Amino acid sequence: MSVDGGRTWPDAAEWTGKIYSEGWRTAEGGTRRVVEPATGEPLAEVGLAAPSDVERAAARAARVASEWAAATASDRVDVLIRAERALRERSGSVREWIVRETGGVPAKGDYEIAAGLAQLRHAIGIASQPPGEVLVPQVPGGTSLAWRVPVGVVGVITPWNAPLLFAMRALAPALALGNTVLLKPDPLTPVSGGVLVAQLFAEAGLPGGVLHVLPGDAATGRAVAADRHVAMISFTGSTGAGREVARIAGEGLKRVSLELGGKNSIVVLEDADVEAAAAAGAISSFGYQGQACVAAGRHVVHADVVEEYTEALVRLAKALPVGDPRDEGVALGPVISERQAARIARIVDASVDAGARVLTGGTRAGLFYPPTVLDRVDRSMPAFHEEIFGPVAPVVPFRSEDEAVEIANDTAYGLTAAVHSRSVPRASTLAQRLRTGMIHINDVSAKDAANAPFGGMGISGNTSRIGGTASLEAFTQWRWMTAPGPS
Repeated sequence: MSVDGGRTWPDAAEWTGKIYSEGWRTAEGGTRRVVEPATGEPLAEVGLAAPSDVERAAARAARVASEWAAATASDRVDVLIRAERALRERSGSVREWIVRETGGVPAKGDYEIAAGLAQLRHAIGIASQPPGEVLVPQVPGGTSLAWRVPVGVVGVITPWNAPLLFAMRALAPALALGNTVLLKPDPLTPVSGGVLVAQLFAEAGLPGGVLHVLPGDAATGRAVAADRHVAMISFTGSTGAGREVARIAGEGLKRVSLELGGKNSIVVLEDADVEAAAAAGAISSFGYQGQACVAAGRHVVHADVVEEYTEALVRLAKALPVGDPRDEGVALGPVISERQAARIARIVDASVDAGARVLTGGTRAGLFYPPTVLDRVDRSMPAFHEEIFGPVAPVVPFRSEDEAVEIANDTAYGLTAAVHSRSVPRASTLAQRLRTGMIHINDVSAKDAANAPFGGMGISGNTSRIGGTASLEAFTQWRWMTAPGPS
C-alpha cells in the first residue's frame, strides 16, 4: 500500500491476523483474507473476533468506562484533534485502502476522508456543549439539576459501503461524550473500516481499553449486541440484519440506533430543469455503483418531460466508464462481491421479464455492472419495490402531483428523497407529503452532513438519529439530582 513517512502505513507486521483490544492481539476466531474486488488479488489478512474476544473486550471497556467518562472535555477533545490531524496526514494511504478494499474510485475515497474529518471536527464541538440544565426546585431554596452522562459501552456495527465514514459517524461523538466503544467493521472491509481507525486513534493517544476493533461476521455482531456490558448498539446496514440486532439487543433492554436501507425517489416535476435533474439523478443512482442506502432507487418523472429526462439520463450513463477504480478516467468500479452482483442481475432480469425495458447497461461482466437505465417500470416489478444497491435507475412516469406522492410513498422504507422544480415553494410543499426522514430540493438524494441528524422512517430505521445535536441524545442519558434547601 501507500508509503507515509518513508514506510508503508499502517505497518502490516503490527496487525496482520490480529484484532485491536489494548493493542494488537491474536484473535480466537481465526483470520480472514481481504480481497480486492477489482482484481481478486489478496490485500491483507485480518483477525476475526470470536464471541470470547467480544466478551473480553466488552468487560475491559466497561472497566475503563468510568475513567474515560471522568476525563475532562478538553482531554477528550485533545484526542479527537490529534485523530483528525492523523487522518489528514495519512489521507494518501487511507484513500488507497478505500479504493482497493471497497472498489470505489479515488473521489469516493476523498469523500469518505472529508466526511470522516467533518465528523471528528463536529464531535470536538459536541464535547464542549453544556451538559445539562438547572431546574426549578420543588421546595424553596432547594436544588434541582439534570445533566447528561455517557451511556457506557457502545457497540458500533458498520457496513462495507462507506466503512471509514460510518465508523467515524458513530465513534467520534460516542468518544467525545465519554463512552467506550466496541467497533465491529464488516468482514469485507475490515481494514478501511477498522484497522485504519484503530491505528489513527492509537497515534492520537486514546487511552488503552477505550476502543476495541473486532472484525467479524454475523456471529461477532450478535455477540456485541448481546453482551451484558454493552449499553447501546449503533448499527448501520440492511433492514434484515437490523431487525436481528434489535431483537438481540432488546433482550437486554439496550438502546438501539438503526440506520437501515432505503428505496428512495427523485421526483421530477414538469417545470424542472431537466438536464440538472438528470445530472442529480445520475449521481444519485450511479455514484459508488449505487451501493448506498441513500441512492436513488426510483426516478419518478412527470409524463410531459419523462422522454427528455430519460434521454439525458441514458446519455450520462453511457458517458461513465466502468473498470478498475485505480485506472484514470474510470467512473464506476466493481460492486463489492459476487453475491451483490448476482442480486443486481436478478432484480434487473426479473423486471425485464415482467415488461421493463433496458435503455442502456443491464449486462454484467463479473463484478463490473454498468450504469443501467430501465423504463416501462411498474409497481409489479422487483426494480420498483426492492432496494437494488447497484447502479440501476428505474424510471416511473406520473401525471399529477398526487400520483407522484403515491408512487414515492409506495414503499415500507422512508429514508430520503429529492424533488426537482423551478419553483422551490412548490417542490417544498410536495416534499412535505413524502414519508422520509430526509428530503432535498433540486439536489441529489444521496447527501450527508456531520451537523445534520441522519436517519429514516419506516423500515429505514427506528426513528432514532445520529449526527448533529441528535448525537447528544443518542450517546448520553439524563441524570436528575435534587438537594433540599436550608432547614
